Amino acid sequence: MSNPALQNKITYIEFSTTDIERTKAFYGTVFGWTFKDWGPDYISFAGAGVDGGFAKSDAGPAGKSAPLIVLYSADLKATEDAVVAAGGSIVVPTFEFPGGRRFHFADGVGNVLAVWSE
Repeated sequence: MSNPALQNKITYIEFSTTDIERTKAFYGTVFGWTFKDWGPDYISFAGAGVDGGFAKSDAGPAGKSAPLIVLYSADLKATEDAVVAAGGSIVVPTFEFPGGRRFHFADGVGNVLAVWSE
């Protein structure tokens, strides 16, 4: 199932956290977000205006890691080929997750984003 209206749009943002439970308590209390657990190291959130999630990480102090912006593509392979043809590089090869598949790429000027599909 693809959704043409989402093609090449930002549909998800992923943050890192060192503490899943503390993250849920903070964002739930302050902003009213709700969460779904996807195992001990990942939660997704709703109610923020854009879908997203938090991945458990041993990242350093606040401000040392950037959110992961995730775009949608109905044709993951074609988008991967376009990234490489435009001078980008694949930094995380395509992998499966509950709900789809995705890869991460570097744009050559310091940014890493991801692209997902069903």
